[in-house]
Amino acid sequence: MAERDDLVIRVAGEAGEGVLSTGQLITLAAARAGYGVLTDSVPPAEIKGGHSLFQIRLAPRRLFSRGDVVDILLAFNREGYDRNIRELRDGGLLLYDSGDFTPPENDGRYQQHALPLTDIARKELQFELGKNVVAVGAISALFGLDPEYIRKLLHQRFARKGDVVLNKNYQALDAGIGYVERNIPERGALQVKPGDFGNEARIVVSGNQAIAMGSLVAGCRVYAGYPITPATDIMEFLAAELPKVGGSVVQAEDEMSALGMAIGSSYAGKKSMTATSGPGVSLMVELMGLSSMAEIPVVVVDAQRAGPSTGMPTRQEQGDLFLAALGGHGEIQRIVLAPVSVADCFTQAINAFNLAEQYQMPVLLMGDTTLGVRTESIPTPDVSAYEIVNRLGITPHEGNGTNGAAGLGVESGYKRYALTESGVSPMSAPGQDGGQYVATGLEHNESGRPRSDAANHQQMTHKRFNKLEAARENAPAAHYYGDPTADVGLVCWGSMWGVVVEAIDVLAQKGIKVAAMAPRMVWPLPDKQLQPFMQSKRVVLVPEMNYTGQLAQLMRARYLRDVVSITDYSGGVFTVARLVQEIEGVHQHAR
Repeated sequence: MAERDDLVIRVAGEAGEGVLSTGQLITLAAARAGYGVLTDSVPPAEIKGGHSLFQIRLAPRRLFSRGDVVDILLAFNREGYDRNIRELRDGGLLLYDSGDFTPPENDGRYQQHALPLTDIARKELQFELGKNVVAVGAISALFGLDPEYIRKLLHQRFARKGDVVLNKNYQALDAGIGYVERNIPERGALQVKPGDFGNEARIVVSGNQAIAMGSLVAGCRVYAGYPITPATDIMEFLAAELPKVGGSVVQAEDEMSALGMAIGSSYAGKKSMTATSGPGVSLMVELMGLSSMAEIPVVVVDAQRAGPSTGMPTRQEQGDLFLAALGGHGEIQRIVLAPVSVADCFTQAINAFNLAEQYQMPVLLMGDTTLGVRTESIPTPDVSAYEIVNRLGITPHEGNGTNGAAGLGVESGYKRYALTESGVSPMSAPGQDGGQYVATGLEHNESGRPRSDAANHQQMTHKRFNKLEAARENAPAAHYYGDPTADVGLVCWGSMWGVVVEAIDVLAQKGIKVAAMAPRMVWPLPDKQLQPFMQSKRVVLVPEMNYTGQLAQLMRARYLRDVVSITDYSGGVFTVARLVQEIEGVHQHAR
């Protein structure tokens, strides 16, 4: 029987029951065995309990999306079955913990097998906590994972707890494997070969972890934040890692304080960042205006989630683009970036710091729930390949050397907001001789003194927008995929990119040519990238996960050209199958 090209496994049950640990163990072991892996998890919105699922897609190659349908569903309880059975594909395999529940007979649409996880762990092994390791053994046996990779992981995790605990876990693993080998002989159709990534060093990380890692490489040394789903992982990662490089993490009392601390730290000379989600960004808007007006670099990560207000905090949406690009009073200069994959999260975090420092303004890095929580096996980043940009500082002769005028700004001395051709002015750090100035949210002159006359405001507004136009002109390179000669083009942003790439591959097999691009900078729109791409296409489609088609609207307004907006606002996933169907429809109509 032919081996599968890929496999989607979903584990579902009660939060705290081992859903997450089961999925993580399989993911890490599969990645070490050479599989390309991409995961998705949906924890409950409740603080305690609630339904949880973890999905793993694996293949002998790099993956871009989590997969449209489920091949194997392991339901730890009845709710796990009820909530997920519809997504099990025809001919798929349902495994259920027969010690917890018995599902109704199905009409033959899929296979189902009892997997007595609770009974094996409790009665055979007298090791109730080992239920999830039994599950790991069972699932790994289904797709052909070498159990040695799991044994090594178990040794890493449990050896320090002594031989008794370690051996119990080994027994649980063997029990799961043995049960499947004895009771599910027809598993050959589920076997997947690992890939060959050569000697390439690879790591398994989430999008949020990759953002945190990129921030460290970029030189971030202060992180201030307030916990919020799904951004909290970034703070947790940096709380462990930033102190190792001399940095600090502060948990603030709310999001406004967090951004205020980050701006203050940046004013003091430290590269600084905060991370939040939509409701937190709303609270931060006024302080982003301060960062813009006072020209203080800062990075704000927005891990988008679904809905306004508290909404659906563990669900997916790309609904904050308008807020990020346009939200605020007055006219705030800011740059908005959007990573498209876990690996790109690392790169874009570095880009965000580089642009913030280069142009001395706030930079928003737009993640989303799908991208933040999913894990991928990615090549270990080559840190030496990245250029790190530092802010333009002052040299001693640029200051006025008059410490006695501290804090007042001196008309004939250091001009923090000097009108330069690029709009970027040298920025001193507190304590630098002759570098005293007032950093204020008030409109000011070149020295920092408050001024509200028309000529000055026009000059300073032009200075700030001059920087933004320079950023637009020098936007980071976009992503491209597909056949550049195609007359149908897709423009997308963020985690939609993975769905777009896989849809283009499906369409290519049908003889339909499509090209796609995803700008890394989504505000200001990068004219030099978007205009040539759009001009080369007869039809441009913009798929995104929001109701209003936010990127499509920004593109229409900027380029005065209509585009086909395709939206999904379910809070779930945008499937490859749906996008293929939409493109096929447009392609037929456009012929």
